[in-house]
Amino acid sequence: MEPFNIKIKHGKKEITLTILPDDKGYFKVIYFGGILGAVYFDGHNWEQVPPADVIAGDLPMYEPDPANDDHEDISLSEYLVEGVGHEIDLYHDEHI
Repeated sequence: MEPFNIKIKHGKKEITLTILPDDKGYFKVIYFGGILGAVYFDGHNWEQVPPADVIAGDLPMYEPDPANDDHEDISLSEYLVEGVGHEIDLYHDEHI
């Protein structure tokens, strides 16, 4: 599966995240060129991959930049994991 973009609500804004499927069965969540984290479907729910288990590869881990107004102060919360998982499901239903 190729990388794809999703849009998700974060506070009052809509942000774009890149989803990078991994051969380990999870999906890396990329924001502004850095890995925010990764999610996987456990058969019932979308869950966060423990940060220590995410293999970064060529990408750095995402570091918020408080001086940059273009970036949201974002972390991979339970709410965001569920929203990302929902968008992955929608993408999969439409494209696979």
